[in-house]
Amino acid sequence: MNLAQTADILSSPVEYLKGVGPQRADLLKKELNVFTFNDLLNHFPYRHVDKTRVSLIGEITPDTDYIQVSGVLVSFEVVGMKAGRRAVGQLKDQSGFLELAWFQGLNWVQKTLTIGASYLVYGKVSFFQGKPQIIHPEMELMTGEKQDGKNYLEPIYPATEKLKARGLGGRQIGKLTFALLHLLREKDIPENLPEKILSALNLIGRYQAYRNIHFPPDVNLYDQAVKRLKFEELFIAQLRMGLLKSKRHRFSKGVLFDKVGELFNTFYSHYLPFELTGAQKRVIKEIRADTAKGLQMNRLLQGDVGSGKTIVAVMIMLLAIDNGFQCCLMAPTEILAQQHFNTISKLLGRMDVTVQLLTGSTKTTLRKKILDDLAEGKLNILIGTHAVIEKAVQFKDLGLVIIDEQHRFGVEQRAKLWEKAEPYPHILVMTATPIPRTLAMTAYGDLDYSVIDELPPGRKPVITVHRYENHRSSVMNFLRTEIDKGRQAYIIFPLIEESEKLDYENLMKGYENVKAYFPEPKYWISMVHGRQPAQQKEINMQRFVNGDTQIMVSTTVVEVGVDVPNATVMIIESSEKFGLSQLHQLRGRVGRGSEKSYCILLSSVKLGNDARERIKTMVSTSNGFEIAEKDLELRGPGDIEGTRQSGILNFKLASIVNDRPLLEVARQMSEDLLENDPDLNSAENLQLKNFLKSQKGNRIWSIIS
Repeated sequence: MNLAQTADILSSPVEYLKGVGPQRADLLKKELNVFTFNDLLNHFPYRHVDKTRVSLIGEITPDTDYIQVSGVLVSFEVVGMKAGRRAVGQLKDQSGFLELAWFQGLNWVQKTLTIGASYLVYGKVSFFQGKPQIIHPEMELMTGEKQDGKNYLEPIYPATEKLKARGLGGRQIGKLTFALLHLLREKDIPENLPEKILSALNLIGRYQAYRNIHFPPDVNLYDQAVKRLKFEELFIAQLRMGLLKSKRHRFSKGVLFDKVGELFNTFYSHYLPFELTGAQKRVIKEIRADTAKGLQMNRLLQGDVGSGKTIVAVMIMLLAIDNGFQCCLMAPTEILAQQHFNTISKLLGRMDVTVQLLTGSTKTTLRKKILDDLAEGKLNILIGTHAVIEKAVQFKDLGLVIIDEQHRFGVEQRAKLWEKAEPYPHILVMTATPIPRTLAMTAYGDLDYSVIDELPPGRKPVITVHRYENHRSSVMNFLRTEIDKGRQAYIIFPLIEESEKLDYENLMKGYENVKAYFPEPKYWISMVHGRQPAQQKEINMQRFVNGDTQIMVSTTVVEVGVDVPNATVMIIESSEKFGLSQLHQLRGRVGRGSEKSYCILLSSVKLGNDARERIKTMVSTSNGFEIAEKDLELRGPGDIEGTRQSGILNFKLASIVNDRPLLEVARQMSEDLLENDPDLNSAENLQLKNFLKSQKGNRIWSIIS
């Protein structure tokens, strides 16, 4: 077929590109996820090599890094025996001689090169016995056409070992991309941004941007191309989020909570365990306003560890029940679901509200009763794990869904809960992991946003210190003084995902060490880890919660879901192996009572720069938002945002850490555009609308009519 004539050349399968074919195409698909011409076009180089200038050999100095020269190959020979074999050659130009050396692929080099021929030579300069040389140079035969340097910076592309072994390394991929760009015309890469935005930001056109990100004549044009394509990524992401939010605010019909009823008022007046903070009152007011509009609420509630999100959740559930609706709270683990069930059952114990727990380990008889009560409307609140999204779970009148630790659930999982009712229930997603502002507006821009930025009165900041492994004895002595005062403590060991066996061995060794410091029967220790049966885990946790044991030795299973006000010490073993966010979550397990509390970060003496920075941050601040910003800076968004499946952070070029100013501009421009043209119907936004409609992928974006 004539590819240049096809209507949408970029959707062509990559095997149809000259130089690819079926075998190479299979490799590109498996190794790089390159299926089409468009995928190859968006496989960007990670650096460029400047071969635009041909230098003289005589210009080489000890400071020269990479260089391109041209000359005649005046000698070539293979010397040495067996492992010591190597090839050496001499290149001569008008200014001097340059030694060339090869240690691998000698037979191929010998067959390929011709003494007396002229070559363009490129490579990294080194010195041997005071003379310049290039080891494993790139050699290109000088022909009538090839007499000078390239007229563009040569791109080097990411490639895998398997691709390199099959002759598809970074430079070979460059040749395929060059062939692709030779086929493409401006109409094949149409503009998708309005002229107004291009002018305001002085951005080059889309077609030029793609040409210059791959094969730029100079660094300035490359920088312009990168800026243009980064902005496009950020702007399109913000626009999609804005369209989702705008559509929901305008059209997404929701259940109506039009009264504040008896249950809400009774709980507030008689059973509230403490005075609400100003932040909690503000958030409840925001949610009440949302749920009284008749449009679906989709709100993210962010609050640091111990800020009182559960009380807010309980009061909103009572608001829903007062209006005749059922509620569902979904948590990521059985431990956290059980904790919520215990807490909420206790808070509502003296009220006429039915609460049940549904997890994977719920017994069949009880499960059947829960499902029957739910379908008949006899059950007000269902708390559970992923089990609540199963098809068998049907509500009579689901009005409110609360999802805790939302970063553990994807958009599609959330949607399964939405679809259990018509009209859609209100959605409140909660997190104790503070989300940096840049990440919040990128990954969660489709949600409205509430923050509990105030701790309940009486909560004291946890004193955090760092101690090296060789100070273990003094740490244990301090722990003994706290336990002798009647307090309790956690000792946490890291999880290394690659080796469950190693985790278990480390934990058992640590447990024995702790027992040596704290012998029974004077002291009692609980141990919890992932290999224990759920029932055993629950019994051991419960013993600690009840105060029957003074020390909990555990893996990170206690990161969420254990609330023991009497626990005042958190010791984190090998703290250098934990992420900042996780360290902050673990620290939040203590300081939940009125006593002074401590977090001790134990580490090996040898620390990498990032680990040192994480520990320094933990010691210097207890502000979850500062910690989240630092975590984002150190780790990047991929790890921070967890398993959210929106795909919104899969940027090829842009970084929400390094490109914050550009992100802010993209955010503002998308908001301004949607405010003036919410359906993208104006002539100037038509190409943008067509581009969004042409994008394949997650059904959540199929919102433009």
